[in-house]
Amino acid sequence: MAFVNSILLLNQLNQVVVIASGYNTCDYIYDSSSDASQLGPENGKMPSLYSNLLQKLEDFMIKDEKLGKEQSQRAIKSSLLSGSMSMALCYIQRVFRSGPFHPQPRILCLQGSPDGPEQYVAVMNAIFSAQRSMVPIDSCYVGAHNSAFLQQASYITGGVYVKPQHLDGLFQYLTTVFATDLHSRSFIQLPRPAGVDFRASCFCHKTTIDMGYICSVCLSIFCNHHKKCSTCGSVFGQAQSDTSSASDLKRKAPET
Repeated sequence: MAFVNSILLLNQLNQVVVIASGYNTCDYIYDSSSDASQLGPENGKMPSLYSNLLQKLEDFMIKDEKLGKEQSQRAIKSSLLSGSMSMALCYIQRVFRSGPFHPQPRILCLQGSPDGPEQYVAVMNAIFSAQRSMVPIDSCYVGAHNSAFLQQASYITGGVYVKPQHLDGLFQYLTTVFATDLHSRSFIQLPRPAGVDFRASCFCHKTTIDMGYICSVCLSIFCNHHKKCSTCGSVFGQAQSDTSSASDLKRKAPET
């Protein structure tokens, strides 16, 4: 909340939208353009901005937990990163078309849960959409291991990927790295990841693979050779099935 407030204080034209991403749903929990009129003291303790945001976040968690009980449990507990990215891109496109201003939007993904291989296609489509719209995706991953999805998102869109070594200094990472506007980034030395995990997920078992088969028609990825593509129905022959490494999979990532 301190980071959100610092972004708004940097420039009076700045706008912040917070999207919560759970295991089963995504939702907007704060929009500075619509909640600006609600700023003020509440019971003499906490500004209503913070209390409203916390209340919406708590309601969202209760809703997400309730949906989780109604739906079948997935093998890997991963947040709906693809859904929240898509909602952010839709909001940005609406801002682009709503007025004469030409903002410089960017997306910051703050994630702690592991990647969900079953979301590979949807996440990659969102990443390519952001790239075409020239919207950088910054990533701050606070989980145990690096996120291949967020590494690829930041690399492809020209954003910044950071995995904080000390969570006690999270606010310092947020303000010194992610609060920097796009113009200032051209003359500031920002942290760069040591490497990017370009591995893809197969369409048949939704698992991360190093080597796989790619349909030459729709670019679907499979871990084993199939006689027929389950996505487009193309029949594979000796000359129609390509075997590619992880780096090739990145370049041939599907766009559906």
